[in-house]
Amino acid sequence: MSEYRKTDEAIARLTPEQFHVTQESGTERPFTGPLLENKRVGIYVDVVSGEPLFASAAKYESGCGWPSFVKPIEEDNIVNLRDESHGMVRVEVRSKHGDSHLGHVFPDGPTDRGGLRYCINSASLRFVPKEEMEAEGYGQYIDQVEEL
Repeated sequence: MSEYRKTDEAIARLTPEQFHVTQESGTERPFTGPLLENKRVGIYVDVVSGEPLFASAAKYESGCGWPSFVKPIEEDNIVNLRDESHGMVRVEVRSKHGDSHLGHVFPDGPTDRGGLRYCINSASLRFVPKEEMEAEGYGQYIDQVEEL
């Protein structure tokens, strides 16, 4: 059984925007998320469950208006679903244990880094700086946050 899970307490702590994005499959306005410009070394976790999602080493500037990553830090924590909303076909990205809507994944990422662009809402993420990772239980990922 995973230590990461969705709880009523975690849902109650969400801001209205975090709730809208993670629980109602919403999208924050482009270029407004607080993690878009974050360049610190650390790990991005699900704001609801705390499950590890992306390392800072996988983040890059795509110009799309949302934090972009080339790959998850733990493939098993990501669920991809077909999304036919808004008159288009996309691949929705959700967290496995928190069942949070995170964003979408597209095949237009950097070809030298795998070719994927995980376009993720800041509202669905919590950033844990490298210096706090051990204390917060993410020590096993420290080596992965600086190199891909």
